[in-house]
Amino acid sequence: MKPFPHKTSDCETFLSHTVEISGRQIGLGLPVYIVAELSANHRQNFEEALRLVEAAKAAGADAVKLQTYTPDTITIDCDSDWFRHGKGSLWEGQTLYDLYKDAHMPWEWQPKLKRLADDLGMTLFSSPFDHTAVDFLEEMDVPAYKIASFEIVDLPLIRRVARTGKPMIISTGMATLSEIDEAVSAAREAGATEILLLKCTSSYPADPEEINLRTIPHLAQTYGIPCGLSDHTFGTAVPLAATALGACMIEKHLTLSRDDHSLDSPFSLEPQEFRRMVNEMRTVEKALGGVSYGISEREAESRVFRRSLFVVEDVRAGDILTKENMRSIRPGHGLAPKYHDMLLGRRVNRDVRKGTPLTWDLIFGS
Repeated sequence: MKPFPHKTSDCETFLSHTVEISGRQIGLGLPVYIVAELSANHRQNFEEALRLVEAAKAAGADAVKLQTYTPDTITIDCDSDWFRHGKGSLWEGQTLYDLYKDAHMPWEWQPKLKRLADDLGMTLFSSPFDHTAVDFLEEMDVPAYKIASFEIVDLPLIRRVARTGKPMIISTGMATLSEIDEAVSAAREAGATEILLLKCTSSYPADPEEINLRTIPHLAQTYGIPCGLSDHTFGTAVPLAATALGACMIEKHLTLSRDDHSLDSPFSLEPQEFRRMVNEMRTVEKALGGVSYGISEREAESRVFRRSLFVVEDVRAGDILTKENMRSIRPGHGLAPKYHDMLLGRRVNRDVRKGTPLTWDLIFGS
């Protein structure tokens, strides 16, 4: 695969560039790659984690994504205000360490979940949060890596992941364009040739007014690479709209039930909702199609019900066509309505009964 340009205004470049994960091509014009994020919805229960992977498959997800960290690899055990979630947060007052202790997935589960995903014929990859996680995931032989929004500024981590040579998905929540630029450049310089960017709003849950989906095609044009959405809004409207705007990947949190009250469940989809999102997304893809004018195959049957010119009163040979005895009506068996004014005042060359479609052979001098 050719390295992508750093920046481009060439539409054909970003239209043609794709990323490949486990043999699946991901890019504009191809089926959207749908990722079920498990995050903390396993609730520290291995059986629930297994059921989530199975539910993701049944719901039509192409991949399952995990998070690979421990509280000690992502923060320190400190209860100062600097290490607590602030007012208004879904996790208000909780220390980072305690939150990540409750949310993290035990590492010994992850190879087992990958084996299950492999058996189900779906892809499993993860977000590493430090170098030890990358080493661990390399032993698992994950086919791709996701850089979380909060880690987009961790350029050493990005370089470490890039050196694996595997596809990289970089989430851009909170990032300025210059920070995205630094992350993409760091990845490229370290050897990454397959990068996909995800538009993300890093609030939990996120309000639709904060999403700014029009950023997705702008990112694709700016960097010449496929782009998608990591979504934390309620419901499915936002990912469906993102699909219509050209998102190549959609990542959405999956929970077995919001009634289980996991850390991420409020903004996660239940399996039947996830399935519905996937089905609707595939419908959106079909509806997008290409640029097309004129009559489709199935529309051809309806063409007969267009308006056309009819004689609407009995007229005799030599009579003049007027607004009273000639009208544009349905169905479409007569001349096109555009000839109406041209025919006014012309004479018919034979007797014509009411309800006869007007044709040129009925007109004197035609």
